[in-house]
Amino acid sequence: PLEMSAKKPVPFLRQVVPVRKKVQRDPRFDDLSGEYKPEIFMKTYSFLDSIKKQEKEMVQKQLKKCRNMEQKEKLQRLLNRMTQQEQAQKKLQKLRERELSLKRQQRELAKQGKKPFFLKKSEKRKLELAEKYAELKRSGKLESFLNKKRKRNAIKDKRHLPSQKNL
Repeated sequence: PLEMSAKKPVPFLRQVVPVRKKVQRDPRFDDLSGEYKPEIFMKTYSFLDSIKKQEKEMVQKQLKKCRNMEQKEKLQRLLNRMTQQEQAQKKLQKLRERELSLKRQQRELAKQGKKPFFLKKSEKRKLELAEKYAELKRSGKLESFLNKKRKRNAIKDKRHLPSQKNL
């Protein structure tokens, strides 16, 4: 019968009309989408940088014209976010370039017959810090950066000292 009695318990594995399940796939982790290579990705979507630049200029123009304080604040936040994203992208690009240059050096040494030497994470960090200091020195902002760092460290040290109330 098409209808089953309500008095009898329904069998556990009852075969109803088979429904074809949709297979969902995430292109980030799927082999069909290919392998992610940041260099190729950046080259393919490099046109987006010019569009972002135009949008940023447009937001700046709107910010100058705007009289409403709420709208002005909103535009300012948007502009700040755009600049931060731009800076982060430049930072990533520099990091990639540095890694590529290190790889090239290793290949050259390997061609000469020398054993490859790979830097530890701490060594890479030291090189990055030295580069950052050199950049700050060139731009003339090293002294203000060091002053801020000293203040930050002083505040951290004060936190660890016992307070006067405890004495």
